[in-house]
Amino acid sequence: MGIVTTKDGTDIYYKDWGPKSAQPIVFHHGWPLSADDWDNQMLFFVEKGYRVVAHDRRGHGRSSQVSDGHDMDHYAADASAVYEHLDLKNAVHIGHSTGGGEVVRYVAKFGQPQGRVAKAVLVSAVPPIMVKSATNPGGTPIEVFDDFRKALAGNRAQFYLDVASGPFYGFNRPGAEASQGVIQNWWRQGMIGSAKAHYDGIKAFSETDQTEDLKAITVPTLVMHGDDDQVVPIDDAGRLSVKLLKNGTLKVYEGYPHGMLTIHADVINPDLLAFIRS
Repeated sequence: MGIVTTKDGTDIYYKDWGPKSAQPIVFHHGWPLSADDWDNQMLFFVEKGYRVVAHDRRGHGRSSQVSDGHDMDHYAADASAVYEHLDLKNAVHIGHSTGGGEVVRYVAKFGQPQGRVAKAVLVSAVPPIMVKSATNPGGTPIEVFDDFRKALAGNRAQFYLDVASGPFYGFNRPGAEASQGVIQNWWRQGMIGSAKAHYDGIKAFSETDQTEDLKAITVPTLVMHGDDDQVVPIDDAGRLSVKLLKNGTLKVYEGYPHGMLTIHADVINPDLLAFIRS
C-alpha cells in the first residue's frame, strides 16, 4: 500500500502487488466503493504473474475525505498522479461502473497521450452518459438520480443496504441466491467513504458526457456488460460505447447483473485474462 498526494493536497491511497517488472493491470472501482471491490481479480492476476494496482478514489475508501473535486476530471487526474508516481507503462486499465468512466477519461486525457496504456476494459461502465435528455432519449430520468441523492442524505446506511441487497447484484430477481457476505462487504466499503463525495459523485457518474473521450481512444478496448444490468442498462451504455470506440469489442453476458465482476468472477476473470493475453 501507499499514498500519493495530488497537486491540490488530496491523499490518494493505493495498493501495488506483484513483481514491479511485470505488466501492470490497473483497476478502477465503482461508486461508492473502494479498491477492495477488486480483491478477487487482484488475487487472480497476481497469481498469474502480473503486477496489480488499484487506488481508492478521492473521498472513497482510505483516500482523503476532501470537500471538492468529485468529478471525472479530478478522478482521472488523481489516477494519473498515482500511475505517474509508480511510472506504470504498457498497462491494462480495467474500470467498473463509475470506474469505467474514470478509465475512459484517464486513457483519453492522460494515459494514451503519455504512451502508458496498452489496453482498456469497461465493465458495466457508465459511458457515454447515463442521464436522459433530448440527445440521449434512452437514458435514465434525472428523477432517479434525485431519488438517489435524497436516499443518501436521508439514511445512507439503509440506502446502501438496499442497493447491495437489491439491484446491484440482481439479488432482487426471482430465484436469486443472495450472499450476505457480498452485501455486507459492499456496505462496508461504502460506509468507509465520505457522504459528501458520494453525494457529489452521483452527478459525476450520471451527467458526465464522455462521448468525445470514447472517440479519442485508439487502444484495444473490451466492453463487458450484462444484459440484466438494472443499474447501468446495457442499451444506453455498453451498446452505445462500443459504437464510439475506434478499436472496441462488446461482450454481452446473458442475465448478468451490474455487479457481475464479484458474483460471476469465475467467468469474468478468465475472459479478462484472455483479452489481456490476446
